[in-house]
Formats: sequence, C-alpha cells, structure tokens
Amino acid sequence: MKIVPLSYPQTAQKNEYPELVMALGYFDGVHLGHQAVLQMAKQKAKALNMALAVMTFEPHPSLVLQRDVKHVRLLTPLEEKIRLLEEIGVDYLFITEFSHDFSEISPQQFVDDFLIGLHAKHIVAGFDFTYGRYGMGKMETLPFHARNQFDFTTVAPCMLESETVKVSSTRIRQALSEGNCTIAKKLLGRFYTIGGAVIHGEKRGRTIGFPTANIAPNEDFDLPSTGVYAVKIRVGKKWHEGVCNLGYKPTFHENPAEKPSIEVHIFDFTENIYDEIVQLEWHQRIRSEKKFAGVDELVAQINMDKQAAVAYFQTLGVSQR
Repeated sequence: MKIVPLSYPQTAQKNEYPELVMALGYFDGVHLGHQAVLQMAKQKAKALNMALAVMTFEPHPSLVLQRDVKHVRLLTPLEEKIRLLEEIGVDYLFITEFSHDFSEISPQQFVDDFLIGLHAKHIVAGFDFTYGRYGMGKMETLPFHARNQFDFTTVAPCMLESETVKVSSTRIRQALSEGNCTIAKKLLGRFYTIGGAVIHGEKRGRTIGFPTANIAPNEDFDLPSTGVYAVKIRVGKKWHEGVCNLGYKPTFHENPAEKPSIEVHIFDFTENIYDEIVQLEWHQRIRSEKKFAGVDELVAQINMDKQAAVAYFQTLGVSQR
C-alpha cells in the first residue's frame, strides 16, 4: 500500500496516478459500516480493473471545526487505521491534512482538486459523507460537482440484525465505556484491539505470584471502562490468553494516577518481553476494579479472576479470530 500525504493546496497531478476507485471517510474504528464502504469500493475496483484508493483525514475534523474540543481519543488512531486498511488490500491511502484552510474550501474545489485531480473515476462513500465548507457538499450534490468526470456509489447505513440504530463509532465508544466488549465486537466485526509497548511497572505482581506485562498504548486509543477483563495478547506472531486489570490499583494507591494502568497476567508465560510492541484484544469484562483490605484478599480475587478468564476462553472454543 502506498501512503500519500496531502494538504491544501493540493499540488499532485492526475497523471501521477492510475485510474482510481476511491473510498472516502474518516473511518475511525474501521467498523462494519466502514467495511461496507471499503468492500464496495474493492468490488468496484476489481470490476472496473482500477486501483483501490482510500482518502481519510488527519487530525480528527472536530479538533479544527469545534473550538471547545481540544483532544479526541480514537478507536483506530492513524497507525492502527493504516494497519487495518493494508489488511483489506488498499493500493493507495491518501491522508489529507484537515487544516483550517482545507475546511474552508468549497465543495466544488474539494471535488476538483482532491477527487478529479487525483484521477478518481469512481467514488464510494457512506450516505452521510459531507465535503467542503460547512459540510455543504453531500452525496446528493456529488453528481453536480462531479462534472461528468466520475461515477459514484452511495452506501446505505449499516444496521445490526434486528436493530434500528446504525453502526457507528459513537455506539462503539458507548459500548466500551460500559465495558461491553460483546457489543463492541458486534459493531466492529472483530474484537476491539489496541497496540502498545511493554514497559517496566511497579513489579508488584511477581511478588504475589501473578507477574504482569504493563502495556503503554503507542497511540491515543479510546479505552474500555476500568475493570478486570479476559484478554488476548499478541507477542510477536503468537496470541496468548490472559487476564487484564485496567485501572488505578486503589488497593495500593490512595490518589489515582493521571492515566489508568494496563496490566496483563499472561497464562503459562515466562518470557522477558520488556520494550516489545504487542497487541491487546479485549474479550470480556469480568468485574469492576475495587479496593481490597489487603494483599491476601487481592490474591484470592485475582485467582478467581484468572479462573473466570480461563472458563471464558474454554467456552469460546475454537478461536474467533
């Protein structure tokens, strides 16, 4: 996959690229709704014998358009989004800088410079995609702005079976905030995953018989609610089962830290993996985080948490990856 950074004004020439089928969107989460757009674009590219392109935007538009928004946690920060799009088989990924100047261009200029100007011959986007100043450009206006230079496909909202609300990043965030990994998985089409490095922690786990890998997310991922979870962790190319505490360790700390810690006890694992980059897959919330009267009570609870996670993975049976 070729990654192409873009900014306004757009200076690339049409003849620098082959004819493209281009999917448009921010694609935070690359969830089932996004996947419907991407798979439609992939089908069109194959049918038309064209290269498959995706255009996304960075940073999140709300950071530019909404003065009161200073920070946005993401389901798929850019590095994770790139990984997922590459797995889908995208040929060109255009990462367009969403600057104040870019947000002010007219819908026609966006189409002329960023679609026609990049040799897009077929556009695929969700029904709610907007473009140009104030989002005045919509899928309904795209035929007018296209100037007969490309065709397009509008993808309808994606609904979960028997539900009436569309799949969205907002619904996934809500599920994660409730610790509901099952609903998040249904909306994403896969288990929610974050990436991070194994760092040195307080090393208290090893003294009580439960050594842990402390994970520092490598990007600003949206995290589930605090608590204890059954998780899988990928070290190198291999996935391992484990139990994770996401939180502030109130048994040992009166004053909570600025950020929650992520500590994973990996089952039947003795390797030294400090500084390695791992992926953490959130499967099921076991309980809320709580303060214990002492270490013995905590150890007894961790034993129960471990057994609950083991039981979960046994019921899971054959890997759902």
